[in-house]
Amino acid sequence: MTALFEALHLRKRYGETTVVDDVSFAIAPGECLGVIGPNGAGKTTTIRMCLGLASPDGGEVHFTPQPGTAPLLMPRDALAIKAQLGVVTQFDTLDPDFTCAENLRVFGRYFGLKGAVMDERVPQLLEFAALTHKANAKPGELSGGMKRRLSLARALVNNPRLLLLDEPTTGLDPQARHLMWERLQLLLQQGKSILLTTHFMDEAERLCSRLLVLDHGRKIAEGRPRELIAQHLEPDVVEVFGVGAVQMAEDAALRTLAARVEVSGETVFFYTQNAQPLLQALGQHGHLRTLHRPANLEDLFLKLTGRQIRE
Repeated sequence: MTALFEALHLRKRYGETTVVDDVSFAIAPGECLGVIGPNGAGKTTTIRMCLGLASPDGGEVHFTPQPGTAPLLMPRDALAIKAQLGVVTQFDTLDPDFTCAENLRVFGRYFGLKGAVMDERVPQLLEFAALTHKANAKPGELSGGMKRRLSLARALVNNPRLLLLDEPTTGLDPQARHLMWERLQLLLQQGKSILLTTHFMDEAERLCSRLLVLDHGRKIAEGRPRELIAQHLEPDVVEVFGVGAVQMAEDAALRTLAARVEVSGETVFFYTQNAQPLLQALGQHGHLRTLHRPANLEDLFLKLTGRQIRE
């Protein structure tokens, strides 16, 4: 399938620091590509280059509206590409002086949309965002989840082919996050493509058909979530916590029952192909608490990028 959007060998430096180093990826129609990585990994800078907000020091960004047509190039064809993009940034950029409906109408004018077109589109977008009852409210009267849904509705004003979402659910409570996920799933079902950056691994696994893992500006892994987990991790994880748990990491008998052992804070993580012998051995230490679970994206993230805090 012809890619709708491609980034080819993107590079970006600020002074002596390389923040994006030879990053390439493609997004097919109807696909959600997730970009994950620690703070400072280069995710936001990559998005900015895709939007033409930062000029790459190397590489190209292509947008191919229809298979068989010549690709549009960023920044040469920036206006034509942006006409088919929708963007939700990390931070609220809604106009506080306008109502929800007015925020949509004013934004539509940037794309030459007005009159009867917006008369029809604004109610549809408000309904999609579950904000019909807030049409005349200003952003300052909305909850955080409502603001994020309004930002998503505004990004859809021009009926874009591709949405670029930079950490769209940061700061939301679980109910608001789940409602946002529901709306994004609907958009994927409608055939829209999404480029999503996130720090929530459950969000990435729920929404993304493929993942791109960045660290120190470089692509260190790419693939489908479950395939990446199977490729890089043992299938079973046993977490051990409680008084004396950390000492279990040095127990030679326990270590022979695991392929890999990691300590984070007061928790020990045993990664194993078969958890049952390990669980039986740990049962002899009744003062400890254990959690047996399958390996997940958070385990993958921490293995590939480390457990150290990034400032």
